[in-house]
Amino acid sequence: MERATGAAGVAGAAEAEAAGERATRAYAEHRELLFSLVYNLLGSVADTEDVLQDTWLAWTARATDPAAPGIEHPKAYLVRIAVNRALAQQAAAVRRRETYVGPWLPEPLVGPLLGADGGTDGGTGDVALAAERAESVSLALLVVLETLSPLERTAFVLHEVFGYSGAEVAAVLGRSPAAVRQLVKRARAHVQERRPRYEAEPAVRRQVTERFLAAALGGDLKALLELLAPDVTLIGDGGGKAPGGRRPLTGRTKVARLLAALAGKSGDRGLEVTWRSVNGAPAAAFSAFGRPFAVLVLDLAPEGDLVRGIHAVSNPDKLRGVA
Repeated sequence: MERATGAAGVAGAAEAEAAGERATRAYAEHRELLFSLVYNLLGSVADTEDVLQDTWLAWTARATDPAAPGIEHPKAYLVRIAVNRALAQQAAAVRRRETYVGPWLPEPLVGPLLGADGGTDGGTGDVALAAERAESVSLALLVVLETLSPLERTAFVLHEVFGYSGAEVAAVLGRSPAAVRQLVKRARAHVQERRPRYEAEPAVRRQVTERFLAAALGGDLKALLELLAPDVTLIGDGGGKAPGGRRPLTGRTKVARLLAALAGKSGDRGLEVTWRSVNGAPAAAFSAFGRPFAVLVLDLAPEGDLVRGIHAVSNPDKLRGVA
């Protein structure tokens, strides 16, 4: 009897170990998808990592429970856990932003250094990947998504960005297909009103950013006025810990004059500029005396190469991914 009990214990331990290994493999297989999905919902790398940690704990507890039935579709199960954890996290994030100093911008996702053509140094495959991800995680689109309700944002991201069907979104959110259709419809109309479906070619974005930096750092008011769209908006996120405006500034003349006035001060910081992939698009990363100082991402108008949005993130808490 003791031998039988011991054998059963060994077999049970082996099965538990095997279940743990299967759970780990399944999670690792889908982690990148989960990260991209949750980041699009929260706009914060730290919050995303918290959600993924909660997702991992919930997943392993369920997947290794010998009394629980098997999970037929691990990917769908993981997405459902992550999305619902992200929805819960959004409420806390909204409360934090109510006391945030100045405008809030999403935390930039900073990738490899860029070549002169606006693509990554890794080759054409990296260029294609950057172009593919540019719209789905662009800083400008994430700013617009911040104005949606949590459910609208989640439905939009799942359906419009990741290509989930209405029925699949309904299953993830626990809503009816009809309710999901309304969520997606409202969200799509809101996004299209504020952000036309347009993304400049990486090389064009790089060229415009270079011209913009030359004009801004050189205090060339005339060149700035030629580069900026009439309704350009400048948003600086310093979080009260670094330079950044207290509120967004809109209008070509106002923005150009401010940038020209700041040009004389920039030289005192010993700024150096490197080209990076930020949220899938070419952008400029600034360092001062060897430390990350700011990330600058421009949003271009679809009519041409005019700058319609200037997003500058200088809050050091959001620059931890800048090496």
